[in-house]
Amino acid sequence: MISRAERTVVGEWWWTVDRLLLGALAALMIIGIVLALAASPPVAARLGIADPFHFVNRQVVFLLPALFVLIGTSFLSPRRIRRLALVLFFVFLSLLFATLVAGPEVKGAHRWLNIAGITVQPSEFLKPTFVIIAAWLFSESVRRPEMPGQLIAFGLLGVVITPLVLQPDFGQTILISLVWGSLFFLAGLRIAAVFALGGIGAVGLLIAYHTVPHVAKRIDRFMDPDSGSSYQIDVATDSFLHGGWLGQGPGEGTYKRILPDGHTDFIFAVAAEEFGALLCLMLLGLFAFIVLRALSHALRDEDPFVRFAVSGLAILFGLQSAINMMVNLHLMPAKGMTLPFVSYGGSSLISLAYGMGMLIALTRRRPRSATLAELERHSAGRARAKAAASAPAASAPAPATAA
Repeated sequence: MISRAERTVVGEWWWTVDRLLLGALAALMIIGIVLALAASPPVAARLGIADPFHFVNRQVVFLLPALFVLIGTSFLSPRRIRRLALVLFFVFLSLLFATLVAGPEVKGAHRWLNIAGITVQPSEFLKPTFVIIAAWLFSESVRRPEMPGQLIAFGLLGVVITPLVLQPDFGQTILISLVWGSLFFLAGLRIAAVFALGGIGAVGLLIAYHTVPHVAKRIDRFMDPDSGSSYQIDVATDSFLHGGWLGQGPGEGTYKRILPDGHTDFIFAVAAEEFGALLCLMLLGLFAFIVLRALSHALRDEDPFVRFAVSGLAILFGLQSAINMMVNLHLMPAKGMTLPFVSYGGSSLISLAYGMGMLIALTRRRPRSATLAELERHSAGRARAKAAASAPAASAPAPATAA
C-alpha cells in the first residue's frame, strides 16, 4: 500500500488522482479484451488467418503502450499538457495532410498512413490535441477579452476539418465540429450564434448529401432500408433480438459469424447477442459515469482552461461512444467509429488513452494555492511583457533644451 505520508511522485499521484474514474476506464479495457475473445475469431476465420486469436493478441499488444501512455500522461501538469498538445497537434496535422498524398485508399477514403510497417490513423490522435488547443484559446478569450481567441479558434477548426473532408471522413468532421461547438457554447456563445452555427452545419451536411455518393447512400438507407443494401445493420439488429436480456452465453453467438466488422464498429452488437442487454446497459452506465464524473470535476474547477479542457475531452469521449452505440441500434446512419476502449484498433486505443490520460491529469486534486499560483504566474508574465514593451518609451532620454 502507498502511505499518505510518502512524499514521492507516485504517492502524490495516487492520493490525488480520481481512482473511481481510473477504475471505470480499467473496467472498459477488461471488457474490451473479453469481447475481443468473443468477436474476433470469426473475423480471423473469414480473412483466412490461421490463428483464431490473432486480433485478441494484437489488442493486448496495443493495450500495453496504451496503459503506459494513459498513466504517463496523467502525471503531467496543466501547463505541460498544453505544451505537449501543441507539439503533437502540429505533428499529427501534418500527417493528416500527408494522408491525402501518400495514404493508401481503403473503401474510397485516404485516412491511414503506413509508418515503419505500422498503420496509423492521424485523425484519431489529432482529436484530443485539438480539444486541448481549442480549450486553451477559449479560456484565454474569457480571461483576456482583448485577445482574439475565438477568432483563432474558428481558423483552427477550418484547418482541421479541411483535410478530413478531403479524405473524406465526415464522421470525424461532425464529431470534431460538435465538440468545438460545445466548447464555444461553454465560452459564452450567444443562443442566436448557436442557431447560426447549427444552420451552417445543416447546410454543410446538405452539400455533402448532394456531392458525396456514399454519404447519400448511407442517409438514404437509414431513412428507407429498402433503398439499398443494409446488411450489417440488419445483422446487428438481429443480434440484439437474438441476445435478449441475458444473452446466448460466451461463444454461443451465431450472428457474429456473418457480421463483417464485429470486432470493431459492431462489437456492441456482439456483446448484446452473447451477454445480453444487461451487459449493454452496464457498458452504457460506465460511459455515462465517466462523462458525468468528468463534467462534475469541470464544474468545480476555478481554472477556465481546466474547465474547458475537461469538458471537451469528456464530450469527445461521450459523443464517440454514443455514435457507435446508436449506429449499432440503427438510431442513426452507419458510420465507422469505434467504441472507446472496447473495439479493436491500435490508433483508436492509444489515442483514447492519451485523451483520458490528460483528463485524469486535469481532474487530479490540486491545492487551491497551486492553481492560483499558476494564474498569478500567467498574470505576472503578461505584466512583464507590457512593462518591457513600454520600457523604451519610458526610459528614453529627454530632449536637450537650449540654454
